[in-house]
Amino acid sequence: MLDKLEPQAPDALLALIKMYADDPRADKIDLGVGVYRTDDGATPVFAAIKKAERRLVDEQESKGYLGPEGDMGFVHALKPYIFGADPAKGGRIEGMQTPGGTGAVRLAVSLAAHAGAKRVHLGVPSWPNHAQILADVGVEAATFDHADADGAANLDAVLQILRDGGADEAILLHGCCHNPTGIDYSPEQWDAIAEALQDSDVLPIVDVAYQGLGHGLKEDSYGLRAVIGAAQQALVCYSCDKNFGLYRDRVGALYVLGRDAGDLPKIMSNANSLARANWSMPPDHGAAAVRYVLRDEGLTAVWRAELDDMRERLRWVRERLAAADNEVGGIDMEPLGRGNGMFAMLPLDKAQIGRLREDHGIYMAGSGRINVAGLTQGNIYKFIGALAEVSA
Repeated sequence: MLDKLEPQAPDALLALIKMYADDPRADKIDLGVGVYRTDDGATPVFAAIKKAERRLVDEQESKGYLGPEGDMGFVHALKPYIFGADPAKGGRIEGMQTPGGTGAVRLAVSLAAHAGAKRVHLGVPSWPNHAQILADVGVEAATFDHADADGAANLDAVLQILRDGGADEAILLHGCCHNPTGIDYSPEQWDAIAEALQDSDVLPIVDVAYQGLGHGLKEDSYGLRAVIGAAQQALVCYSCDKNFGLYRDRVGALYVLGRDAGDLPKIMSNANSLARANWSMPPDHGAAAVRYVLRDEGLTAVWRAELDDMRERLRWVRERLAAADNEVGGIDMEPLGRGNGMFAMLPLDKAQIGRLREDHGIYMAGSGRINVAGLTQGNIYKFIGALAEVSA
């Protein structure tokens, strides 16, 4: 039977990781892998998480099953940070733990498909796994341009979908720090989206993978809260990978906005059934550590200070790249300063990207996406110089 399988193309990012690892140059730069790095190039465990894990090891009494919904203490502790001072919205929101943000997106799309969704609108470029998940679940991916030529988010495309879409359609929106462009909707654009949702049959699915890395925890949730305040129903996919540094522990959550509190038991029973069939139970350790952090004021303060440091470093990198506009004559660098989060797109062709890799040891995705967290005070000037050379 297995002889019938066709070979699949290797993941381009995994291939890039191997090329970088095999490069002997001491001054090589990795801008491909999507993890946060300090100015020393490290991806450390948060101090707040370390302290929480020590307490967890000392205090946890069992490794018994929690059920497909996972650690509900974790799910509810996150709510105020995501949804604001009234996280229940009149009892209309409930959630469950998932294996990372990827698990949340997968579960959201599966739930929408089981509810009758035939088409999910997706702004492109997007995180590559979005399209893979849609294809694997078996719903149509209808794409639109995420950004206009001037570097602003394409509001008109979203509004048209919300006006014209039917009850068997959904739209997947990035809540903040868009991957891969770094181009977010402005507060005014989010307000327009929310207004359109009031009379729309299209189901919004909001992917929130980088809260706190753009402008702040509250600021980065502006768009999501606008959607939640206006939509009849919605699905929210959340990841703690970046803002708690829990990449390998796979910590995420799916939240559901129902028409009313009575709407939720039926929806959540379906979500739990789908989760049971996919992964049975989510991994517990990372979520439990987050719960410890968010239930302890001292640990919360440590975590928020660490998150502030991350955001300020990312902002410094973006500002320095934008300031290099006169140094890199062939590329408009100024928009990088307006972007948010870890990712940005450079208008480079494959030959230029190849030259950066071969001549300068600078590794990035073939699309021109860079992880700005890979740039430090020690290597950013080399990067700017190499960029100027290949774009001249």
